[in-house]
Amino acid sequence: MRAMILERVKTPLRSVDIPSPVPTDEQIVLQVSACGICRTDLHVVDGELAESNLPLVPGHQIVGRIVELGRSVERFREGDRVGVPWLGWTCNHCQYCTSGRENLCDQARFTGYHINGGYAEFAAADQRFCFPIPEGYPDLQAAPLLCAGLIGYRSLGMTGDARRLGLYGFGAAAHIVAQVAIYQGREVYAFTRKQDQAKQRFARELGAAWAGDSTQRPPEQLDGAIIFAPVGSLVPDALKSVAKGGIVVCAGIYMSEIPSFPYELLWGERAICSVANLTRADGEAFLKLAPEIPIRTEVTLFDLPQANEALEALRAGRIKGAGVLVVPGR
Repeated sequence: MRAMILERVKTPLRSVDIPSPVPTDEQIVLQVSACGICRTDLHVVDGELAESNLPLVPGHQIVGRIVELGRSVERFREGDRVGVPWLGWTCNHCQYCTSGRENLCDQARFTGYHINGGYAEFAAADQRFCFPIPEGYPDLQAAPLLCAGLIGYRSLGMTGDARRLGLYGFGAAAHIVAQVAIYQGREVYAFTRKQDQAKQRFARELGAAWAGDSTQRPPEQLDGAIIFAPVGSLVPDALKSVAKGGIVVCAGIYMSEIPSFPYELLWGERAICSVANLTRADGEAFLKLAPEIPIRTEVTLFDLPQANEALEALRAGRIKGAGVLVVPGR
């Protein structure tokens, strides 16, 4: 099969032919039709996440149809359309797995990081960590739901009943979670890179009450904020905008250093927390909710051989909504 391979960190992906995957007992093999492009892919390529298995096929927002089943697979049939998320395997017996927190499992393995992902014509995945794709979502629009949507949804849950919600970094995850928040009756305040008029306009089109750049203060104090951009300096910025008793949620798997800030920004029972990965329960709940809203995913498309261009466009903030790799069928 044709795949885009990361051989060494901080180098471009290479387009190569490698053997198609053979499923283990619990795995399915799917023919990939689309794979979302995520900032976590950039962190893997840039070497900001340790312990990746190189050479590696990146990509963890995979949509395709099953073409082969492992011997123990019972959840799916050949021809089923499924999605593969970031969380690819857990031990199922540690204190985290047995208490509904499998996202924190110390032995967890992740798609496109430890396990070959979806920047390829075929991918193998553990049946237990795959989701049926809701009807009404074409493959290209479904792909961003599998990480951008899921991480945004888990992050939103961390904000409790925050009515005024700030979203820092208005990209793939934020444009999805904004729709969920507005559906729930919240007010959304969108923060973008400085003077990014296009993304501010996009946020307002989706229903944001206000949109500006991250150096600005919103017109109202926020009850909560979610930081999607991997920029540590946004933490004190967000704290300045959050009212007493509010929370700042750091939604990325990696963030640059958080600068020191005066205690007065945290005082007043403000809180800071991080979101780590996702659980299967998150996936089931979110994918049930998505068509009820319904969530509209805005996508910018790239062909599989353009993976490096897509990653650079993501790095530069040139993608509206979510970037998705299109994988041609055979």
